[in-house]
Amino acid sequence: MRFVLWGTYCANALEARSPYREEHLAGLRQQKEAGVLVTLGPTEGSTHVFAIYEAASRDQVDALVKADVYWRHGIWTAVEIYAWTQAF
Repeated sequence: MRFVLWGTYCANALEARSPYREEHLAGLRQQKEAGVLVTLGPTEGSTHVFAIYEAASRDQVDALVKADVYWRHGIWTAVEIYAWTQAF
């Protein structure tokens, strides 16, 4: 199944993420190599995060998000995960 994630960053995300950025990117690379992460990135200004996952369940995506260093340290402040049907 495909899932879309939409979330928010903390107010000072660019500064706050610095100590955790390499760990965050390494985790995303692992998810990409495993085939679960299709794409992920911030909006301009780093106010929101958007992602597409290919996963067995919403719970799997939620667990990946909650394990991410950005979530654990409050860089991501909220996320919403929706099952998604790709039309094109």
